[in-house]
Amino acid sequence: MAVDSWGCCAGTVLHASSRAAAARARTSRCPPWAWARAAHKLIGVSRPGLALLPSFILACAGSGESTSRDGSESAATIGSATDTDAATGDSPTSDATSDATTAITSDPTTAITSDPTTNNTSATSEATTGSTSAAATSDATTGELPDADPDPDAPPVTEGDWWRPGITTTWQLQLTGDIVTDIAVDVYDIDLFDAPQATIDALHGAGRKVLCYFSAGSGEDWRPDYDDLDPAALGQPLDGWPGEVWLDVRHPSVWAVMRGRLDRAVAAGCDGVDPDNMDGWLQDSGFPLAAADQLAYNRWIANQAHLRGLTVGLKNSGDQVPALVDYFDFDLNEQCHEYDECDQLAPFTLQAKPVFNVEYPGGQAEADALVGSLCPQAAGEQLRTIMLPYELDGSWRVACD
Repeated sequence: MAVDSWGCCAGTVLHASSRAAAARARTSRCPPWAWARAAHKLIGVSRPGLALLPSFILACAGSGESTSRDGSESAATIGSATDTDAATGDSPTSDATSDATTAITSDPTTAITSDPTTNNTSATSEATTGSTSAAATSDATTGELPDADPDPDAPPVTEGDWWRPGITTTWQLQLTGDIVTDIAVDVYDIDLFDAPQATIDALHGAGRKVLCYFSAGSGEDWRPDYDDLDPAALGQPLDGWPGEVWLDVRHPSVWAVMRGRLDRAVAAGCDGVDPDNMDGWLQDSGFPLAAADQLAYNRWIANQAHLRGLTVGLKNSGDQVPALVDYFDFDLNEQCHEYDECDQLAPFTLQAKPVFNVEYPGGQAEADALVGSLCPQAAGEQLRTIMLPYELDGSWRVACD
């Protein structure tokens, strides 16, 4: 999915959906959750305390154009809020399944770059919750393929008993604030590290599935497993995100940390994962990443998730959708309608795999005004489109389902 950039004046915050501001600058916007997160990093307050920082809001301006993809941040506890559905009936809550047997299309690659130079090629990491070890990947698998390192030619893991969302599966995305657990949708997307176990349990108790967000392509120095990343794997900073850097996805310590994060998702009871920043090869990462390097890594993330019995989504990465659709169970997209990019995602819907699309119209009134034009378009494209505030705080929601 394309990078959605918000340039904030006074040089305080620059947000990009995938936090890849260098790849594509668009009409600048400064969502409160972007500067709130920056404030969190700058002054060391806890995420629940971000609501106490209204003085950090700044006006924004600027414009541009881009070619990159998307992402998000989150913090979570239980709460309540308003849900406005723009549909004619209630959404189903039963699990939907879909077949994915379409042949893999040709890879948009030519060659794999050379291995990264490192001082430590055998790094491992422990999962940060529960007793699951990152080195015990094979013990947590449900697929038939053995654990392996990234390989662009690795076949997809397709056999297993993980939950597979269907093309009509409804969803909610909340990444900041108190999680609103009473929205009648099939699946919630919340943060792997910040969401309390009680929130995941409450959602399961209400019959919801849970996707757990984490960044697969960047290192965040506030995460508990950050020190498990070899310094040689830490690249250029993500513009506007203090304490976050691009990762060399060819490095063994990155693979070890991601195994640990997937193990953490299993231990937390997540039904699936939403790995972010899967397009480092398009960014100023500080590493000579090629398309084949990214393809190998993204396929590996998908297979590792499936080996653990987790459903897994492709976050944006529209340029590689044809080569990745057979590996992933759904696509998660931000603003493809706004930027006329939804056609990139058609390979998923053609395989009856859902595309979870979120648009940010500005406010609930603007969202309500778009229902008549946006929702018929989304229905025609078979997209699961919702409109949310930039803050992703659960304060309002307008759904086309």
